[in-house]
Amino acid sequence: MHPECPPNVIEAADQALSTEGMIRYVKNSDKTEFIIGTEVGIIYRMQKENPGKRFYPVSDRAVCPNMKLTTAEKVLWALEEMRYEVTVPEEIRVKAYGCIDRMLKS
Repeated sequence: MHPECPPNVIEAADQALSTEGMIRYVKNSDKTEFIIGTEVGIIYRMQKENPGKRFYPVSDRAVCPNMKLTTAEKVLWALEEMRYEVTVPEEIRVKAYGCIDRMLKS
């Protein structure tokens, strides 16, 4: 599960990890079956990188429409044009920075 899930969901999970944390966890685990509590699109990558393991989504409806809108080309274009500015409250910025910093260190 993602750490952003409600506390009762996290309590039921073996791990609460970022998406990359989930990728590492299943790769390093000796277990062969996993229930995945995140966007279902990640299961394709997990299967490709771990062919001897099986993955089950918590829900087939766990699809993030916003993630589907973002492509590498759109990110590149936004960075080249410096056209869009996102402003968030400082408290959220600090939390988000911590998550991004940990992700980039892995």
